[in-house]
Amino acid sequence: MTKIFKYTALAEGCSYLILLANMLFIKPNNIDLYKTLLFPIGMTHGVLFIAYLYLAVMIKGTQNWSLKDLSVIILGSLIPFGAFYIEKKYIKNA
Repeated sequence: MTKIFKYTALAEGCSYLILLANMLFIKPNNIDLYKTLLFPIGMTHGVLFIAYLYLAVMIKGTQNWSLKDLSVIILGSLIPFGAFYIEKKYIKNA
């Protein structure tokens, strides 16, 4: 389960950065392409985000995370590059 969380964290972080890149770089230059890409990228990121949160809560007990650690892990999913930090700091042995 920890390996699944590790890969989900990496995928969620990448999808978040792709979503931001779509908004920052593609939207000002090509609004039609932006609108075309928004749904599939957004949906993928949404599913990965929910999976990230679900798996974080599920493996809290097996990893002996405190409530503070779980809060940092959840907050890491909201900050760009946060999921990569969480993966390195909390899931290093998976």
